[in-house]
Amino acid sequence: MRGSDSWAGSDRSETPHLRVLRHKHRLKPVRRGYTGPMNVQEIVLPEGRRVRIPPALSREARQRLRWIDFYLAHGRNARLTCRHFGISSATFYRWWRRFDPRRLQSLEDDRHTRRPRRVRQPQTAPALVARIRALREQYPRWGKLKLAALLQREGWIVSASTVGRTLTRLRGIGQLREPAVVRARRKAKRRWPRPYARRKPWDYIPQRPGDLVELDATAVDVLPGLRRIHFTARDVISRKDVLAIHDRQTSRMAEHVLTDDFPRFGFPVRGIQIDGGSEFKAAFERACQTRGIHLFVLPPRSPKLNAHVERAHRTHQEEFYDIVEIPIVLAEHRALLRTWEETYNSIRPHQALGYLTPNEFLRRFDHR
Repeated sequence: MRGSDSWAGSDRSETPHLRVLRHKHRLKPVRRGYTGPMNVQEIVLPEGRRVRIPPALSREARQRLRWIDFYLAHGRNARLTCRHFGISSATFYRWWRRFDPRRLQSLEDDRHTRRPRRVRQPQTAPALVARIRALREQYPRWGKLKLAALLQREGWIVSASTVGRTLTRLRGIGQLREPAVVRARRKAKRRWPRPYARRKPWDYIPQRPGDLVELDATAVDVLPGLRRIHFTARDVISRKDVLAIHDRQTSRMAEHVLTDDFPRFGFPVRGIQIDGGSEFKAAFERACQTRGIHLFVLPPRSPKLNAHVERAHRTHQEEFYDIVEIPIVLAEHRALLRTWEETYNSIRPHQALGYLTPNEFLRRFDHR
């Protein structure tokens, strides 16, 4: 059949009746010759039915349409069709049964129909479901653990997971009444995909300085009511630290750390690992993408995966903030922190480096 680009596999001379002409808001079949401007929008099957051609079909659907076209053009010979295209008869007949000549999208892969015909049904007793619903509506801020304890106190044999699944099912079918504040909090917990940051691949192993720098921010109380944000960036190979202090915990401040402070590493940074804090989104993420720096974000509640920089926070707290009087003026605080950064990288021996300083380790690493 050939009525548009979506139909392929047969010659026009074999089925001339498939071309149509829009004429005065009606479709007239055109058998031979040119009778004026044409706008092919439908096809006419031999049985006299008209089919609207979809605007676009995937490559797989067009191939299946060629199977059907060949099958109809060769006397409905299924074996010949299977041999010609190198497919099994089961595959051909499956798509032939699904084929709807009025809707060519029926040849598309429907990825939403892989659900088993028979699925497990909930076995929770209706009386228990009603009691779970009543308790949840009475105490909308209590989770499944507290509700399970209440039910067990009443004599029900139920686990917290059963309570949680029941609440999810009731919420999905709209049979659970919850206050607006609870619904808003649930929406706020939704995590949206990051435009550039991703999980660190398991095979990404840092080998050189700059392959992976762990970056984190922590709050520092200078005076009661005066809090500043301390940024620590630690290279996991050389243990060299770059420190910065700002008065706000925003993505713009994190971007300044990347652009203004990272050059003090003295080597190119190829990968940065961060947690899911908001200060490492938006402007900071765009800056990393612009510079081609890999940005790896940790799973939620996984500070142990950023162990190097977490340990650095403790070092700087114990050896700098606990023994130095922090000035109120931000510029003076920044100058003192810069002096401590130089002391840490050039004077303080590091146990993990065999009591070398990070800068000494880097000089030896460069001469390997």
